[in-house]
Amino acid sequence: GLGCPDWPGCYGNASPLGARAEIHAAETAMPTGPVTRGKAWVEMVHRYLATAVGVLITVLMIASWMERRRAQRAGEARSVSPWWAVATFVAVCLQGAFGAWTVTMKLYPAIVTAHLLGGVVLLMLLAAQSQAYVQAPLGMSRGVARGAALLALLCVVQIALGGWVSTNYAVLACTDFPTCQGSWWPAMDFEHGFTVLRPLGIGHDGELIPFAALTAIHVVHRVAAMIVFAAIGLLAWGLWRSGASDQRRWAMGLMGVAAWQLASGLGNVVLGWPLIAAVAHTGGAGALITLLTVLLARAHQARRAATTALPERPGVAASAA
Repeated sequence: GLGCPDWPGCYGNASPLGARAEIHAAETAMPTGPVTRGKAWVEMVHRYLATAVGVLITVLMIASWMERRRAQRAGEARSVSPWWAVATFVAVCLQGAFGAWTVTMKLYPAIVTAHLLGGVVLLMLLAAQSQAYVQAPLGMSRGVARGAALLALLCVVQIALGGWVSTNYAVLACTDFPTCQGSWWPAMDFEHGFTVLRPLGIGHDGELIPFAALTAIHVVHRVAAMIVFAAIGLLAWGLWRSGASDQRRWAMGLMGVAAWQLASGLGNVVLGWPLIAAVAHTGGAGALITLLTVLLARAHQARRAATTALPERPGVAASAA
């Protein structure tokens, strides 16, 4: 996050190529510090991709309004609301602001976690819009649909907790599983651990954050993960029990992503937080939230289609007249 410690450039340059002297000096002074040639390129490539995403979302917003006007002129009854694209544009602008604050505020944990959640919101908005153009209704019971919505909310909370673990570097507070530090309930400091407005590595009292606070952050994320896994299992069972082949495919997909998250999460703990496991765990969270968003969008399509197809009852027609 501090591969280039300024924003939007790298030491005032458009790429690390123009900042070779500054990067070399920083790397020489602190070889294992946040600024190295490789980290600078990772940082700037991320910014280039973020810019590309912003451009594409801007194009999406303009194209959505153009499509809306074309549909109105053609007299077409149905078109995707362009306000979805406007909301996505606002979200990506906010995401860019949080990306800048991530650097300028030196990895302030609350800002970095909010930046992660902003990415999740963008993913959900884009996934929901994609389904508006692909009508593939998925009929399911109201109870299962509500369960999917609740699970999506739980996943957002769990992603926030995971971001809090990562941004506070609390992954290695527990290096064993299923226990933590050889205990089922190790010493924990929740007050310091969950003080949101504080700099990186500092507690609410202005002193260095105690290790027990990092333990509390890790254990809460681990406990919440068990709740999320149980909820995924219940939703998958509800989908499978329906007997419909399409719903059973969704059940298998959800269980597959859950298994991926379990494996990558354990890999982070027992293998010492390798980069590939960390990226895999974040990617699995994105896949899970995308699956749930698409599932809910298709369930909404099925409910809307069923409502439209309902015959008008005579009593209702008479009272309306």
